[in-house]
Amino acid sequence: MKSAKYIADRIRLLIATKQFQVDEILPSTRELGRQLDVSFHTVRKAYLALEQEGLIRGETGRGFVVTKQTSALNKEERIEKGAEKMKQMLEELVGFGLSEEEIETVFEEQLTYMEWPSRIERSASVGMNEEHARMISGAIEKAIGVKSESISWNNANALVDYDALFVPIAYLQHFQTDVEDILIIPVVYQYEAQFLIDLSSKYGISSVGLVTSKEETIPFLLDEIKSALKLQSSIIAGAIYGKSLPLFVRDVDFVIYPPYSAQLVERQMPEKKRITLEYTIADHSLNLIRAELWDQ
Repeated sequence: MKSAKYIADRIRLLIATKQFQVDEILPSTRELGRQLDVSFHTVRKAYLALEQEGLIRGETGRGFVVTKQTSALNKEERIEKGAEKMKQMLEELVGFGLSEEEIETVFEEQLTYMEWPSRIERSASVGMNEEHARMISGAIEKAIGVKSESISWNNANALVDYDALFVPIAYLQHFQTDVEDILIIPVVYQYEAQFLIDLSSKYGISSVGLVTSKEETIPFLLDEIKSALKLQSSIIAGAIYGKSLPLFVRDVDFVIYPPYSAQLVERQMPEKKRITLEYTIADHSLNLIRAELWDQ
């Protein structure tokens, strides 16, 4: 069970290494508690400790917001805190029977830990194109609060810019040998249960349209949807052009659309005539991603 101190220490590190930026809203106490399998009281205790340090502040209606990237402690206070921590650690190591030489070896080896923040400073979710990747990225962020950029699996030039890649199983073979010094985390995903329930309940008595932002996303999503629901009949599909929806949306009973297209669809169509097309990420994949942020 993770303690409030442990959570505060990790968030402090994530803030210091800009995993959380100034003015960014931290996950709610209940959401982070769910992600870490601890009570929201424990998370709140950690947040309050960080608030006392001046790193975050609680705002009514928003939650806890990052206010600065580093602690308000001055240099003398930081050194004093560090010396206190080092003394406690050294006493424990001596208690375990380590010699001075062994302690020095351990210390030198563990300095490599300091490379961790930059190693995962920039991550990306990979998809068949940017729109598909954004669906995966959005699902990961919604589930555990981890942000990632969105890139196409065959954009080799962009891949080298990232420290970690969240890669769907279908594309994993392309990353086994071609990418070095990049953390590759396999991702298993499926459509959200509520989306499948909503779609299956309407399909057969309604005409359905699929609206995407990219033409090349259409065949891919159609195949996925038909496979997920075992559909044999067709869905009318088209991509957004400029600030306009495809003309067929006037003639269908409802439209399904990925989040990439949400702003335009939701502005022009009533809620009862639309269903958002979203993924959910398998727990095992989420645990692998979460471990890189919380358990190192």
